[in-house]
Amino acid sequence: MSRALYEEVAMAVSTTAFNEGRVPQRGRPRDASRDDALRQAALEVMAEVGYRALTMDAVAARARAGKATIYRRWESKLDLVIDTCTQLATQNLAAPDTGSLAGDLREFLSSFAAFLSGPIGKAAQALVGELPHEPELAAAFRETFLISQRDVLRGILDRAAERGELKADAPRGMAVEIAGAALIYRLMLTGDPLDEPFVEKVVEQVLLPLVRVS
Repeated sequence: MSRALYEEVAMAVSTTAFNEGRVPQRGRPRDASRDDALRQAALEVMAEVGYRALTMDAVAARARAGKATIYRRWESKLDLVIDTCTQLATQNLAAPDTGSLAGDLREFLSSFAAFLSGPIGKAAQALVGELPHEPELAAAFRETFLISQRDVLRGILDRAAERGELKADAPRGMAVEIAGAALIYRLMLTGDPLDEPFVEKVVEQVLLPLVRVS
């Protein structure tokens, strides 16, 4: 084979390999339907044993999945829990728009209370209890779940201001903190139910007098 022909063949082989390398051909596509099942398993295990005792082996066993299946998606339990928090915030904290401040606050806090009172509530307690001891987890929790909850409440107040329902000097930041804190306080400290009467009291006796035009 002449040198010129050799170089031509080598170039063709190299180009083909490069083009084929741009589209991975190995393995099966990731099954996205498994992601929610794995996140749910992580929540269940965390609710039972807490964040520190949570292991990828335990999540795999609960989800009836191989550990390799989990590690293909998340490199560590921190990544898994952070992603789970992000998905929870996205899926469960929809912004209501009823046309009134009272209606929006009532609907959001009712849905948030129901969310915390369900199976996720126990996992949330286990997770929040670990935040002071896990700086990375605390930062990620604030940047995902907590900020999402605050953004929804701020949006409610901003729309109310546009409709002329809010006092000019309404302490919006304080209202946002009080709304979330009232529910978390009951969830984690008193153990009293996060029911509709409680939500109604928070809205009518605390939040509306604080921010709404008289």
